[in-house]
Amino acid sequence: MNRIGVIVPGLESSVQDLGRFGWAHFGVSASGAADALALRAGNLLVGNAENAAGLEMTLVGAELEFESALTIALTGSDFGAGLPLWTPIEIPAGGRIRCEATRGGARCYLCVRGGIEAPRTMGSASAHLTTGVGGGRLHKGDLLAIGNAAVRRPRKPAHGFPSWDPVATLRVTEGPQADWFGDEIYRNVYAVSEESNRMGLRLRGPALPGVAGHMISEGVSLGAVQAPPDGQPIILFVEHQTTGGYPKPANVISADFWRLGQMRPRDQVRFERVAIDPALRLLQRQEEWLYSL
Repeated sequence: MNRIGVIVPGLESSVQDLGRFGWAHFGVSASGAADALALRAGNLLVGNAENAAGLEMTLVGAELEFESALTIALTGSDFGAGLPLWTPIEIPAGGRIRCEATRGGARCYLCVRGGIEAPRTMGSASAHLTTGVGGGRLHKGDLLAIGNAAVRRPRKPAHGFPSWDPVATLRVTEGPQADWFGDEIYRNVYAVSEESNRMGLRLRGPALPGVAGHMISEGVSLGAVQAPPDGQPIILFVEHQTTGGYPKPANVISADFWRLGQMRPRDQVRFERVAIDPALRLLQRQEEWLYSL
């Protein structure tokens, strides 16, 4: 059996695919890769189905040893592994790679031809780190088996891939309570707080105006921007709760979800309002790039 040995696990490394869908009515959010675009691209580059499980590394990467020769791709942010990103790479039997601290962005993905074989819970191999559903963080000495998710030959190196700016502009559509807040959220610059995690990105900056009264809890979605009583926005992330009672002035568009996965503490955020039709065109262009790989 082909396996990858974990020598050093890194800060918060876990097995992720695109998540588990269809369980929100039971209070289980999809989870999955924080930067799904990078995972999908990595899988396509090595010839996998795009939902194959890969390794997600956060802020500080892992050191890994390969028992046999394998084709891999590293996508997302640069973790100083000394290997090119966004291209298929041949690793010899007994080869090691060492990913260090991020040099920009928050997460790097290692996709291996065949995918990482992991037990599926509710249809997904993703580790939901907040609850432990589907597994947890990697540990020293873990052995990751390689699966059979390869469906085509590896691709050529990617061009025009997304790059991260520590001063990000997140494009958003209006949320269901947008008229409670006016344009205040679009005038401010926020910083990502160290209290952020895979459940939510907590921002710090000028407080949004307080909203009188209480809201009945309602369903919430990935990328929803909540305004809690202290006025400091929270962007719901991949392990978000499925209902919430805070008003939502905005929602990050699907084409910018990958940016959420690359946000680090102290990165700065601006919000830019867009309409639905432009948001759909941005998503279409992103998908066209992905399937050009």
